[in-house]
Parts: sequence; structure tokens; C-alpha cells
Amino acid sequence: MTTTEPHSGGHPGDEAGVTTGFLARKLGVSPTTLRSWDRRYGLGPAARVEGRHRRWSPDDVAMMQDMCRMTAAGVPPAEAARVARRRAVPEDTGTPIGSAVEPGPPGESAAGQASSPERPSPAGRPPDGGRVSEGHGGAEGSGGAEVLEGTGAGRSGGGLPLGSVWQECRGLARAAVRLDAVAVQEQLTRAVTTYGLITAWEEILAPALHAVGRKWESAGDQYVEVEHLLSWHVSATLRHCYVRSSQAPGRSGDALPVVLACMPGELHTLPLEALSAVLAERGLPVLMLGGAVPAEALVATVRRIGSTAVVLWSQSRSTASLALARHLAATRWGVRGARTHTAVHVCGPGWGAAKHETQLRRPRSLRDAVTALAGDGPYGTA
Repeated sequence: MTTTEPHSGGHPGDEAGVTTGFLARKLGVSPTTLRSWDRRYGLGPAARVEGRHRRWSPDDVAMMQDMCRMTAAGVPPAEAARVARRRAVPEDTGTPIGSAVEPGPPGESAAGQASSPERPSPAGRPPDGGRVSEGHGGAEGSGGAEVLEGTGAGRSGGGLPLGSVWQECRGLARAAVRLDAVAVQEQLTRAVTTYGLITAWEEILAPALHAVGRKWESAGDQYVEVEHLLSWHVSATLRHCYVRSSQAPGRSGDALPVVLACMPGELHTLPLEALSAVLAERGLPVLMLGGAVPAEALVATVRRIGSTAVVLWSQSRSTASLALARHLAATRWGVRGARTHTAVHVCGPGWGAAKHETQLRRPRSLRDAVTALAGDGPYGTA
């Protein structure tokens, strides 16, 4: 027999309201974060009964969802709280929800509160290059490390092992944990538009995906829905970029394409999707074969189209076949007397054993791969 939370009806729309634990799980933050926001910024339940558990009404829940969306977008918590409270003012009373608690952190002036805009702008990246370290969120940081890390976060649907990351990465992960598909897509679109595909992938998308993947592996199926949601939206964003670039006017269809393929048994395609989007953006033709490509199909494709470059992705050692990579690198194609070979680039963490393979190229990042491929054969220089 287990101990359960006070009855909340199970739905935010119940008149009795929902408990702090229920709301924390819904938002993908920890109860500690909700209490911190209440204490610092006055974002608490409008109705409080002494001696009873706090209950969050539908209006309270909407206000906290607004707060989460803004902080996920990089808005400083104090500024986001002011806007969330203003939007939550009931029309009939003019009294902000949560106004019983002194709004704003200590030392914040009333003038500063009055001058905040209705639509706050996302905060700029921190001076250290945009990274927010665990445990150093603070009142004016990313909302506190407890949102995605720490003992309380694991019980509330957070607890992602992010480490030191950009604030935009933290915001994307928060949105995914609370299963906010709209916010996830907004974060992805903003990241790609603001920083470009390479930086967005290396500093925001990939770290968030890795954190969710590690949490899924350690927690069984508890985070499978978070991983699937984030992966789907990342894939949709990358494919949209690829289609847009590949259909740009003035592209030549005569150049030989770069072949991108996952090794046999390898299903992790997102890194290659990112590479295909960047190459297309730079005007390079791409032939994307996707996940788990059979060895015979890889060899036949290289010989058939005569590609001068092939990229093989392997996420784990179990799918990294050096024998297949060597065979592709030794494959000669073309007319008699003018035969050439294919440059084989092995990418991904599974290729650790390939570091001494002189006939294979091993880019260490998306940026390295783009630079290497842009210098191969007819593609020019990066």
C-alpha cells in the first residue's frame, strides 16, 4: 500500500484545484522550483487555506504554464514572473493572482517592476559563452538547477543530466520534459534562426537530446515519451531546413552527391539529418539513405552513383564495422583507366577503434564534418 497525494481530481480543471506535486509533474519542474518562484516572485495559488495543502486553480496553472514558457525561451525569471502575473489579473477584481506575496526578489525596485515590457525579450547569453552551470542558476539565472537537476527534480519529471549548457538548451529540455510540443518547436525554430544550424545543433539540440537519452536509459521507459517528442520535432526541424535549401533556385543537379548512411543495425539518424541540412544549405548535393543500411546496399550505392564521399554514422561500437568501412574505402569506380575511389568519413562515438585507420577520415563534430566534406573533390573549400 502506498501513500498518495491529497485528492486533486486528477485534472487541472477540478474546482478543488491540483496539488503542488501534480502541477510540478505537469510542468516538468520540481516542487522546490514552484516554492522558490512563489517565495521570490509571488507566483503562488490565489487562494490559500491555513493548515491545508496548497491548491492551484485553473487560473494558477495557466499562469505557471506562461511562466515556464517564458523562462524556457530565455527570459529572466523575475521579468517572466512580472509578465505572468500581469496576464493573470482577473478582469473583475483587478487583483493579480499571487499578489498576497511580495512580488520580485529582494532589492528589486518598484520602478523596475513597472517598466518591464508586456512581451519580454529573451535574455542574452551569459558572458561565459552562453553556458549555465548546474547549481548556479540563482534568482536571475535559468530558474535554478533544480528545474532539471537535483533530488527534487527526479520526482517531478525533471532530473535531466545536462551539466554546463547554454540557457537555450536548458529551456528546450524543460519544454520537452513538460511535453509542451508548441514550446519545443518554438525553441528549435528560434535556435536555428538565431545561431545557424551548426551552432544550434552542437550547443542546443544535441546536448538536450543526449540528456534525454541518458535519462531514458537510466530510468527505463519513464522518459520514453519525452525522448520521442523531442526527437520528432528535431527531425522535423532539420528536414524542413534540408527541403528549403535543396529547393533553392540556381542549384546544379550535375554534381555527385555525398552519401549519408547509418551502419547496419544503427538507427540513430538525427546526426546525419543535421549534416544533410547543413550540406544542403551550402549547396552540396546529398543522398540520405537513413538508418540501418545493409552492407550490400551501401557498396552497391557507392558503385552505382560514383560518389566521392560517404559518411558512415555509428552510435555504438556494436554497429561500427571497420571491415565494411575499409571495403568502401578500397572500392574503385569509374571508367577503365580513370578509376577513382570514395573518401570514407566515419562519424559518431562508435568509431573509437578507427583512430589509427589512415585510409578513413574521422571528423569529430558536425562542424568538422562540414569542413572536411566541403573540401572533397568538386565541392570546393568551406
